[in-house]
Amino acid sequence: MKVAVVQARPVWLDKKATTAKMITLLEECSRRGADVAVFSETFLAGYPFWVCRTNGAAFNDPLQKDAYARYVEAAVSADGPELQLIHEAARDLGLFVFLGATERGDGGASGTVYCSLIAIDPDQGVVNVHRKLAPTHDEKLVWGRGDGHGLRTHTYRGVRLGGLICWENWMPQARFALYAQGIDLYVSIWPGWSGLTRDITRFVAQEGRTYAVAASGLLSLDDVPDDFPMLAEIKEHYANDLFDGGSGIVGPDGNWIAGPVVGREEVLVADIDPHTVNEERMMFDVAGHYSRPDVFESRVNRTRQRAAVFDNES
Repeated sequence: MKVAVVQARPVWLDKKATTAKMITLLEECSRRGADVAVFSETFLAGYPFWVCRTNGAAFNDPLQKDAYARYVEAAVSADGPELQLIHEAARDLGLFVFLGATERGDGGASGTVYCSLIAIDPDQGVVNVHRKLAPTHDEKLVWGRGDGHGLRTHTYRGVRLGGLICWENWMPQARFALYAQGIDLYVSIWPGWSGLTRDITRFVAQEGRTYAVAASGLLSLDDVPDDFPMLAEIKEHYANDLFDGGSGIVGPDGNWIAGPVVGREEVLVADIDPHTVNEERMMFDVAGHYSRPDVFESRVNRTRQRAAVFDNES
């Protein structure tokens, strides 16, 4: 199997244009012989960078409300047309896709955005939507809190795949939920700080004795539409470059086999061999012969959390 990690800029808050760019990038992944393609956190269609660079917690502030409303309106639905187009491209190209997306809640949660990792099987379509368990620091002002529903892995062409979002990768129990499902290719997605991916990607590979992928994004203030609220104020006080990437692929021995790449758009491709995973697990298998379920117990609630459950519907 070959895995492709895409480090690219979204067309920020433009889900239609970002979808079109993503399909072009999927075509490049296919030309490079990839079976799996991974995109960064909130690639579709943008990270809420403004919150920590303005007074994001200001109560009832009209500019913050305008910015949030635009962000909600630019988010995608799991069953929406953008994901449908991406699935059609994945099906035609024979690619399993991991995509970081700003996902708009459904029903009563339609005014909420979740930071989600969406898994798309070329034959089955969207097979998983994992919502980030705990938004980090200022992200709590923009994203809803996720749940354990998406802590799942998938088998594709004989390889077990799964992933987590950004700082979730420092949550031992979340990582173990994937290890306990026999993961061979562990995907982590990030908004784009190279300093974050340098050590944790290698650690995950060594802890899980798995291939570990870090898909990290790029973003600058030049990528933001001129009419976005507070943009002029932000440009006065902050450097243009926001995210610098840091994408790469690490083998189950903890050594880089592709990347990390900083500061430019690039598609990284590397071979994944389950035999190598098995070799490295001879000495250490964190959820197998090196686990102690008689001493430690791990339980995962994978129920999708909803505000209301309606009984006796016809």
